[in-house]
Amino acid sequence: MIAALVVFVGGGIGAVLRYLISKATLLVYSGQFPLATIIANVFSCLIMVLFLYIFSHMKINNPNLKLFFLLGICGGLSTFSTFSLETVNLLKNGDYYWALANVVLSIVICFGILMVFIKKTI
Repeated sequence: MIAALVVFVGGGIGAVLRYLISKATLLVYSGQFPLATIIANVFSCLIMVLFLYIFSHMKINNPNLKLFFLLGICGGLSTFSTFSLETVNLLKNGDYYWALANVVLSIVICFGILMVFIKKTI
């Protein structure tokens, strides 16, 4: 039961971070490209890499801390469903190049961040 509570709290923090990123992005960008979502997903990957590094190098084996950061915060912050919806809406509106750019950039950047980390630590 503690594990579920830890994920719940972390997920709430991640969701609020996601909301704040969206609001902040709208202050400086109003284009068609879903910039806030890609920023949130990249930020989530960076947080994940940071805590994977901390957990592996500091030999932290607390499963609740891992659940809090990796599943809770990163899960609440990153948003595959929003990414998918925004991509479908771009396609529906005929913005095929923006849709393709969204898919390619999201995959290349997010996977790239994790691949660089994995190669350096394993």
